[in-house]
Amino acid sequence: GRCVPGPSPGRGEEGEGTATLLTSLNCCLDDGSNYQELLLEMTRQKTVPNVFVNKTHIGGCDKTMQAHKDGILQKLLCGESEVYEYDLIVIGGGSGGLACSKEAATLGKKVMVLDYVVPTPKGNSWGLGGTCVNVGCIPKKLMHQTALLGTSMQDARKFGWEHNWETMKTAVNNYIGSLNWGYRVALRDKNVNYVNSYAEFIEPHKIKATNKRGKETFHTAAKFILATGERPRYLGIPGDKEYCITSDDLFSLPHCPGKTLVIGASYVALECGGFLAGLGLDVTVMVRSILLRGFDQDMANRAGEHMEEHGVKFLRKYVPVKVEELEAGTPGRLKVTAKSTESDETIEGEYNTVLIAVGRDACTGKIGLDQAGVKVNPKNGKVPVNDEEQTNVPHIYAIGDILEGKWELTPVAIQAGKLLARRLYAGASLKVYHSLFWPLEFTVPNRDNNKCYSKIICNKLDNDRVIGFHYLGPNAGEVTQGYGAAMKCGLTKEQLDNTIGIHPTCAEIFTTMEVTKSSGGDITQAGC
Repeated sequence: GRCVPGPSPGRGEEGEGTATLLTSLNCCLDDGSNYQELLLEMTRQKTVPNVFVNKTHIGGCDKTMQAHKDGILQKLLCGESEVYEYDLIVIGGGSGGLACSKEAATLGKKVMVLDYVVPTPKGNSWGLGGTCVNVGCIPKKLMHQTALLGTSMQDARKFGWEHNWETMKTAVNNYIGSLNWGYRVALRDKNVNYVNSYAEFIEPHKIKATNKRGKETFHTAAKFILATGERPRYLGIPGDKEYCITSDDLFSLPHCPGKTLVIGASYVALECGGFLAGLGLDVTVMVRSILLRGFDQDMANRAGEHMEEHGVKFLRKYVPVKVEELEAGTPGRLKVTAKSTESDETIEGEYNTVLIAVGRDACTGKIGLDQAGVKVNPKNGKVPVNDEEQTNVPHIYAIGDILEGKWELTPVAIQAGKLLARRLYAGASLKVYHSLFWPLEFTVPNRDNNKCYSKIICNKLDNDRVIGFHYLGPNAGEVTQGYGAAMKCGLTKEQLDNTIGIHPTCAEIFTTMEVTKSSGGDITQAGC
């Protein structure tokens, strides 16, 4: 075939004097069509020119010009073989992934974010932002606020005021939609390439991205960050995926759930059960053993008692074995069969909605980590990392809920993402402080805002330094935030005692605590 020399890209700059070879396959080679088919299979590019440099595929004209602008072309022409399309690819567009990608882009790196939500068995999916924004903290907080307003207006119901689920759901989803769009704009402003595709490793430095239409693209990067998060776990019993919902479905449920059975004793279970009861629904929580495993059990039991006092029923020491549909509808009717954990007794109950909240699983099983050589815990899919969030593969890092033995909290993921980007690209020698408290905003809203139970734990061998903080009462998140910062700075009991409380508030109780639990003294507050 006829091959002609051509001008060098960037002639007069880094590429000066570089010989090029141009080949026209359709007119210069007898078997040009075969070459075209082979190139299409190799590059998935139908257009011309189709540029290769030192056996590395660049792409068409636009990509070649961009490669020159990014300095990739010059490196290839100088003989550097390990040249990648991106400095960093972040897999997962949740709190941690977004924070890390924006920080890395701010530091001048070329970044791609891939985010794709696999629909639930009920067909629900959502936009950019991850669990917290779409099916976690934000919608939960908004529905919790709805329950607060409803409880405050209890008497108004007698005058015809009623809660409307559809109105609330629409308002919540509209707000979440605005957040999704805001995240996309923020990535665009930072020059981060956002792609709504499912990422899967095919080589240690290369991923395949598949969009919802099945179109595949391929991308390479020098470094990767796994930030895929978790999804709710199902029970593995007949009827669970067919008829039950999870928190991934609840916040966009098109109809009022009606009489609801919540299966599980996690904080997600109690939060959801709490605000549903606050909206005036009939709520039962089925508990296998104890409430809030891993939490302070004194506080957990008090929370349970508080919920019972405000209408939530608890079915303790039972596990579901089967869910059947009695009648389709919005909502329909379901029959749940459960077995006692202490005997052979079985019971049945009818509900309109069954919400499963028994834990969450890491989304690491189908992203090709084996192709990249990344090790995971085979029991739970969690990713072990070192103190720098680095996996066993040096150029692959992980942050957020998928980490083995780390806190599953949005603020932790955000901070981890920012600090990781700084360590990688700004030379900062920072580490994430993981010893954060669990959120406790899971109680049913109530009207008695003058009464709460509080507890602190002090280390007597370390100047009574406060190492545990517990609060059961209104506005728990607002109260806890400031004390969390104080504990990080080494807060002591003496410092609390010397603080003037803001009166009248529930938070001021921490400045006047005098009775130790071991003394058995009366903790009832009288007057101011």
